[in-house]
Amino acid sequence: MNIPSELKYTKDHEWVKIDGDIATVGITDFAQSELGDIVYVEVETVDETLDKEEVFGTVEAVKTVSDLFLPLSGEIVEFNEALEDEPEKVNSDPYGDGWMVKIKMSEASEVDDLMSADDYKALIGA
Repeated sequence: MNIPSELKYTKDHEWVKIDGDIATVGITDFAQSELGDIVYVEVETVDETLDKEEVFGTVEAVKTVSDLFLPLSGEIVEFNEALEDEPEKVNSDPYGDGWMVKIKMSEASEVDDLMSADDYKALIGA
């Protein structure tokens, strides 16, 4: 199970990479393996400002559809449009080409509420 130590994590199995006031968000290796083959990623919230834990999109796998929850408050400034044609990138490269959105954070202090890699490992029993 791949859990990069430089990233932050949520209880909802999303990862967050912080770069200044921009946070890149995707789902974890654990989440994609639990979902199975991902066939569609839908994000219709680009240019919207949402609060932490609001639903920003959905990910559809062969057998299920799951909501995606925003890990930090802010404006969704970019969606990974490559996922429209190749949603399987979430399975093959969840921490790289499979990223989902970029957020311009409005509340930087919320980063402190995210889990470290070790905390996330404990959550999933890795």
